[in-house]
Amino acid sequence: MAASEVAMGIILLSLTVVGVVGNFSLICYHLLLWFFGYRIKFTDMIHKHLMVANLLVLLCHEVPQTMAALHWKGFLSTFACKLLFYLHRVGRGVSIGSTSLLSVFQAITISPRSSRLAELKIKTLKYIGSSVYLSWILCILVNSICPMFMTGKWNNTVITGKKDFGYCSSIRHDKTSDILYAALLSFPDVFFVGLMLWASSFMVLVLYRHKQQVQHIHRANVSSRSYPESKATKTILLLVSTFVSFYTLSCIFQVCLSLINYPSLFLVHTTAIFAGCFPAVSPFLLMSCDSSVSRHCFAWIRRRTP
Repeated sequence: MAASEVAMGIILLSLTVVGVVGNFSLICYHLLLWFFGYRIKFTDMIHKHLMVANLLVLLCHEVPQTMAALHWKGFLSTFACKLLFYLHRVGRGVSIGSTSLLSVFQAITISPRSSRLAELKIKTLKYIGSSVYLSWILCILVNSICPMFMTGKWNNTVITGKKDFGYCSSIRHDKTSDILYAALLSFPDVFFVGLMLWASSFMVLVLYRHKQQVQHIHRANVSSRSYPESKATKTILLLVSTFVSFYTLSCIFQVCLSLINYPSLFLVHTTAIFAGCFPAVSPFLLMSCDSSVSRHCFAWIRRRTP
């Protein structure tokens, strides 16, 4: 086993462990809030679906990809390969869709009364559940074509007409079919990323205008960093930049992987790493940006302390 393959395996393993711990921690946090009767925010439902989608990506893609990088070959049957690849694609789509919906509903929440979005504030709670489930349905339908072209790998067997994806293989197509296949799978990603960029840009604009309007009531010696609007803007920019960076790189590598007939293992493993970055990092971003996490944890400790 080459040193580079060992390094890739260690990176994938570390990414998977950190991501699983982070997502399970955030799920447990929401369960504790519900158990102790804290008021649940309207975004918490989206957070829970986001964490479930992240776990699907990490467990159904990063774990088998780690095993493949460490040369654990032939450990999946054809059925298991089809199922894991399909669940990974669905989880990836729901992860990006949930993040986009989170941005949209936040944009509606902070929209000024004069905005057209203000009319939707009252109906927001009604649309959250249906919107999240609609993203699940969309991803399930769009990715239903994936298992048709996936197959397992066999030890000591040379199989022609196959494209190696590390832990699974797929049947190669002609260039036209590969382009159409990549375009179909990329369409939900492009749509959700565009939606999230629009919503995030709208939020930054609203917060900036609000800051300009209330600036005269602040003392002149107070730095702009103390404004809550500035902190909210930085939080949005952090989430958006992290999301767009990781998913843009992931989409680029996914397209390259789809178009190349014989992708190298380095490309396969690198694609897997970028595919797992946002699902692994996002729960820690949400916890760090939400001060109520630490506040509720300390409140729970005080309740338990005699």
